[in-house]
Amino acid sequence: MQELYKNLHNSITFRHAVTHDPSPLDFHQHQDLYEIYFFLTGDVHYFIEKQVYTLQYGDLLIMHSNELHRPNFQSKNQRYENIVIHFNPKLIEAFSSHEFNLLACFDQRTFGEQNRMRLTPQQIDDIMKLYERMDIHSRSQARPGAEILYVAAFIELLVFINRTFQSQGKQVEQVMIPDKLLSLLTYIDENLDQDLSLDVLEHVVFMNRSYLCRLFKKHTGSTIHEHILFKRIAKAKLLLREGCTVTDTCQQAGFNDYSNFIRTFKKAVGLPPRQYQALQKRV
Repeated sequence: MQELYKNLHNSITFRHAVTHDPSPLDFHQHQDLYEIYFFLTGDVHYFIEKQVYTLQYGDLLIMHSNELHRPNFQSKNQRYENIVIHFNPKLIEAFSSHEFNLLACFDQRTFGEQNRMRLTPQQIDDIMKLYERMDIHSRSQARPGAEILYVAAFIELLVFINRTFQSQGKQVEQVMIPDKLLSLLTYIDENLDQDLSLDVLEHVVFMNRSYLCRLFKKHTGSTIHEHILFKRIAKAKLLLREGCTVTDTCQQAGFNDYSNFIRTFKKAVGLPPRQYQALQKRV
């Protein structure tokens, strides 16, 4: 049990960040890690798959490792503050019970939906106390039992999040993305192995490519090319985890050039495809 606590403690990263000039971030996923994101201040629209959430103080976001996401900062030179936790879900399973699954809010919902929970003032106060406890215990590792208290506070946080998720039920989100872009995002998801050039996409949504690119940038904060690239990398990671060969993965993920696939995958993931696949088999 002591080894379990040590491993879990090391797999939970807690970060409370404040900046007055946030740098733009690319679309990203967190390899094999789940994310809990708590928003405090800033002017941010948060893109997750096909949803864009306008954030307000106390909003809580949960992201599965396979959900593509990025913040889109609306204003420059403004205070941006959040608390972010990443953790390995495989090490959490031992703390779940038959009656209460600590990963339910991440795993048992439609992909790319119900990512945001809007908390009440009392819930914000409760969750801030849990974050404060985690922060204190993370800073006092020299004290006996600190790692156990850190993990215990995190488990309590997961219980809190799941209870909140269950109590809110499935809410109808206010979709900020125009229907044309929703159609485009769906088409991209369903045709990653096909030609997704602007020549094709402008005919899919019956929209001039220049206007389409501007509209996409406005609502997602990124370019169509960047979005397609990261979606293809995400699909490639999934295919490799499922045991596909590197060659088949290259084709099925929409990379027509094998050398470019190897180079792009390594740049995005940090490992070439074959090493990534071998690492997944050992986990």
